[in-house]
Amino acid sequence: MAERDDPEVIGRRVQRLRAERGLTQRQLAEPVYTPAYVSTLEAGRVRASESALRHIAERLGVEYEELVTGRPAGFATEVRLRLTGAQRTLATGATEAAAQGFAVVLAEAEEHGLVAEEADALLGLGECALENGDLEAARSRFEQAEQRLGDAPLPSRVPALRGRAVAHYLAGELRYSCYLFESTLDELNRSGMHDPDALLLLYTGVIGPYMDMGAHARAAQAAELALALAPRSGDPALVARMHRSVARTMIAEGRIAEADASLAKASELYRQLQIRTELANCHWMRGYLYAQNGEYERAEEELREARRMLSAKRAALYTSQVAVELADVLHRREKSDEAADLLREVLSDLSPERGALHSAAAHRLLGIIAEDARDTEVAEEHYVRALSLLERAGAAGDLADLCRLLGDLFRRTGRVEAALDAYRTGLGHRTTPGTTTLGPAPAQPPL
Repeated sequence: MAERDDPEVIGRRVQRLRAERGLTQRQLAEPVYTPAYVSTLEAGRVRASESALRHIAERLGVEYEELVTGRPAGFATEVRLRLTGAQRTLATGATEAAAQGFAVVLAEAEEHGLVAEEADALLGLGECALENGDLEAARSRFEQAEQRLGDAPLPSRVPALRGRAVAHYLAGELRYSCYLFESTLDELNRSGMHDPDALLLLYTGVIGPYMDMGAHARAAQAAELALALAPRSGDPALVARMHRSVARTMIAEGRIAEADASLAKASELYRQLQIRTELANCHWMRGYLYAQNGEYERAEEELREARRMLSAKRAALYTSQVAVELADVLHRREKSDEAADLLREVLSDLSPERGALHSAAAHRLLGIIAEDARDTEVAEEHYVRALSLLERAGAAGDLADLCRLLGDLFRRTGRVEAALDAYRTGLGHRTTPGTTTLGPAPAQPPL
């Protein structure tokens, strides 16, 4: 049975439709009901039975669903189909067209009180904003979606919570991103709401922030739990994303062949599902894998392909992030001038609030290139900029590495005390993961 509006709203609707058709209350009521009953119904003083409303709908010449909800019959199905169309458009990487589709659905859903469709449209707009690198708009859309679902069970709110956490992660707010992921996982697992898709979405999402904070043990544990949950998930796109994220923990553990196999599974699923942006992300991760394994020619090929695909889909922030990793590979292949040009080109697209970690990585690499050219003053300037970005983000592993580079520079230029301070700072960040930065690990699901 269709979800009803309240009696007052239905009463006003009956009265309006009756007046439009020139019917009296007696004509509407007969032969089953009385004019007094119709009068009471129109005044909103009675909650009419389904049989009474079906009788009145027939007399008025409208569908029962339209009478009780104000929506034409089948309207909700049409809105859902348009929503699915916008989701498919987003999967191809046509972000602007997808955003237009979601905006149309949002307006229709708001007008007709379709709360679930309204929330899904807001989620879609949030994902579009992430693709475009508009992190503030993305957070706003995800928060709105979460508000619309305020009374819904936690598993149905997880996509909005995950979206917020990813937006904060991309902005360089690693601690808060981890907090959102972990507190939601804790609530799900402690309350017994063991929804496989919701848990898989969260464990997959938290791997990136964990790795960037240097909490490798937690990242590996999240990856193990994600792998265990995958067979219970009914969403192949989510399983593909899991394989892509898990590959990063395998790379960190030196399990290169397993990571490559995991990325191959993800790529095949994305090809089958025709999800272009995520397929580009697989090329990106494979480039990262080859770079970590010293296969720089193959890494360059994969990263160039990822950048080409993302640029074609106007995924501005992701395109800039890939460019930084490509520049690192170019530098390692002794193409430092090309790397420096690429870094300077993309730095204008990155900021402390938008891609902070890759902005820091760009400054770090420009510092290394400057050192190679014996320009220690410029190198120091870039290292200091990178340091401030990483300290704000709390990226412990990268901070420790940068402090080593800065300390070495100070030592080579005769500033021994400054070098010691830099080394001490780096050692301090090495002790951070899993203790002061992160609280207790979240509860685990029974697998």
